[in-house]
Formats: sequence, C-alpha cells, structure tokens
Amino acid sequence: MGLFTNEIKTMSDLHLHVLQDIYYAENQIKKALPDMIEKATNRDLTAAFRAHLEETEKQIGRLEQAFKLLDKEPKGTTCPAIDGIIKEAKEVAGECDNKKVLDAALIAAAQAVEHYEITRYGTLISWSEELGHDAIAKLLTTTLNEEKSADKKLTTIGERKVNMKAAG
Repeated sequence: MGLFTNEIKTMSDLHLHVLQDIYYAENQIKKALPDMIEKATNRDLTAAFRAHLEETEKQIGRLEQAFKLLDKEPKGTTCPAIDGIIKEAKEVAGECDNKKVLDAALIAAAQAVEHYEITRYGTLISWSEELGHDAIAKLLTTTLNEEKSADKKLTTIGERKVNMKAAG
C-alpha cells in the first residue's frame, strides 16, 4: 500500500498505512540508536539515548497491540522520511571531527526524529478517535507523551551542557 497509489481508498486504509509507516520508522530508529549511543560522548546524552532505546522497544510493542486491535498483522511500509532523517544524521555525524560538536549534531538528529514521530502519532491519535478506535488512541497517546518528553530532555541536555561546549 503506497501513499500515492490508488490502494488507499478509505480513511481506514490511510490510518493503516500511517500505522505501518510509524512501525517501520520505530524499527529503523531501534536499529540506529545503538550507533548514536556509541558515538555520544556526553554522559547525559548517552543515558538519554539508552533510555530512549528501551522506550522505543515498548513503543514497538504498543504498535503491535494496535495492529492486533485492527486484526492486522504487524508490518511496516518503507518510510522515506525516516530513512532520510537517519541518513542525514549519519552523514553529519561522519563529518564531525570535534566530539563536542558531534554531541550537538546527535541531539539535532535525534530531535528531527522525535519531531517526525510526534507528527505521526498526533495524526494517528486523531484518526483513531475519528474511526472509533479509542483503545488504539490511548496506546498511541502514551507513546506520544514519551516522544514529547524525549524531545524536551534532548533540549535540556543541549541547552544546559552540550551546545555551550560545542560553541567553545
């Protein structure tokens, strides 16, 4: 099912497609986080990435519950947006020679991911409610709150520690 094909005919089709999109995205994030943990030099940032990896695993579990509530098999659909965000993060990280600047770049990359997730979950919650899938909306609201919290934590780490050190 592609976003710009004729396979999406109903709001339910669109809802399922975006659910598959974020499922794919969360799995890609789960794969990318260990590399970010390894590259980060700030202890708070490393701890935040580790915590988010654990959260991501729980979020994937919630998405799998959502699929079951729809009587669908959990599966992802390629998400060019998250692939692009992760690719860009790897490229920028590869170009950073200074470890303090690298930490700032990692925060920026992680926040780009968080912001993408926040938009997807917000939309899915709204659509779930509209389609009468209140249990799914509740599951996704838990995840949305975690994503917002992770974003806020990254902002705090950046503003209180990392950005000042990176700026010299």
